Amino acid sequence: MKITFLGAAHEVTGSCSLIEANGKNILVDCGLEQGADIYENCDIPVAACDIDAVCLTHAHIDHSGKIPMLTAQGFKGDIYTTLATHKLCNIMLRDSAHIQEFEADWRNRKAKRAGREEYVPLYTLKDAENALKQFRHYDYNEPVQIFDGIRITFIDAGHLLGSASILFEITENGKTERVIFSGDLGNTNRPLINDPAIPPVADYVVVESTYGDRTHGARPDYTVQLTEILQETFDRGGNVVIPSFAIGRTQEMLYLIRNIKEQRLIKNHSNFAVYVDSPLAVEATNIYSSGLTDYYDTETLDLLEQGVDPIRFNGLKLSVTSDDSKMINFDESPKVILSASGMCEAGRIRHHLKHNLWRSDSTILFVGYQSEGTVGRKLVDGEKVVKLFGEEINVNARIATLTGISGHADCNMLVDWLSNIKNSIKTVFVNHGDDSVCDTFAKLIKDKLGVNAIAPFSGDKYDLATGECLEKGRIVRIEKKSEGRHRANTVFARLYAAGQRLLSVINKNKESSNKEIAKFADQINALCDKYDR
Repeated sequence: MKITFLGAAHEVTGSCSLIEANGKNILVDCGLEQGADIYENCDIPVAACDIDAVCLTHAHIDHSGKIPMLTAQGFKGDIYTTLATHKLCNIMLRDSAHIQEFEADWRNRKAKRAGREEYVPLYTLKDAENALKQFRHYDYNEPVQIFDGIRITFIDAGHLLGSASILFEITENGKTERVIFSGDLGNTNRPLINDPAIPPVADYVVVESTYGDRTHGARPDYTVQLTEILQETFDRGGNVVIPSFAIGRTQEMLYLIRNIKEQRLIKNHSNFAVYVDSPLAVEATNIYSSGLTDYYDTETLDLLEQGVDPIRFNGLKLSVTSDDSKMINFDESPKVILSASGMCEAGRIRHHLKHNLWRSDSTILFVGYQSEGTVGRKLVDGEKVVKLFGEEINVNARIATLTGISGHADCNMLVDWLSNIKNSIKTVFVNHGDDSVCDTFAKLIKDKLGVNAIAPFSGDKYDLATGECLEKGRIVRIEKKSEGRHRANTVFARLYAAGQRLLSVINKNKESSNKEIAKFADQINALCDKYDR
């Protein structure tokens, strides 16, 4: 039984790991990289058609976003996850496919005028729809035998509706090892969902480290913080623009705003409007309100029992069409605008920033982690000018952060989570953190818990029966990819995957008749003759 780390190794996004056991190849997450790309990730070392299953921790695109590409390359296996994750992926992967296709169309219009090569999207809507047919969902704490000798169990990770840590119980050659992937572990005492559950005993742990070098500080009163920002901004006559992840954070903010409105905490502006300007966020809000009570915390269940929708209220306006979105900026009254993406890298939020960043009466309120290199991170770090749609915009608005509302556990919470099972752990593998943070948190685990901890790089491969490192990956730091280089790499990656699939098909036809094999060989040689130039 072996594990190879592929994505989110010394980086925060693009989670992907490969387990090889009992002749099966199983991916844990298959996510897109978002924000700055620090290291060159190794390719998945087996063809997509030879991957037997994907086990998905949660719906966020940096964990799920490459699954349709995998399907397009020939993956036919089951995708195991929770019901809520399945429902959320049903909208998120379709949305991601639309973005891929839209970007390809936009780039190709430019490429055609400039005489450049065609840009090929990572995947299409059809690929996403095919992938969604392969999803299989299960409850928390329900052991699932996915293959002989391989059983998984989903445990509440408290990060997002349906998010899970995944326990693998693998028996091979008479020896059983228990491996738990933390997924993204949630902060405590957050609206709507439960705190992360205590993990089960495990021999190996793969743990995230997004906040592995810092704490969130004393628990603030989110309602008090948000009320102060809203009141001050509305009194100036400005808008509060909140770049917010469409799924999870948007619904938490609606929960807080409903509470503020219910208690009438805003003076002289009590009827202020709240726009959710993201089709994806609107669909996600409907899913959150669709009766998935198994995933809610006690406080939310109490509200529902009283007939109170925890995330809907008077003054809430849901914008779906582009015309809806444009009309928001014609509303001159002070208001709240919740829009995606949460790191300001794409989506409608960029239009609202363009209309509000230059205004000294408005506030841009960040309520989530901002990756290095993103527009959101630049604003949080104090940039005075940012470029949007090719235009330089002066930053005159107040830039604020709602402290402590992170969706991720901080370093103390992560250590506490691990401390529950420290006596059984052989090794902790630290991933999903900034470059230096992975190493810092690995050292913290050793110092505080006395447990062996390693921060692997992409391509590092370990034997889980012995703990031995079998192979070290190449550490290739990326300075900056040009647009042309990125386009070429994307297209070539599809060609390379097709080649891997062809080799796999050849191996599967080993027992065919000589006549069929000869015909197959002739077809391949004819194809090679065409392109071997």
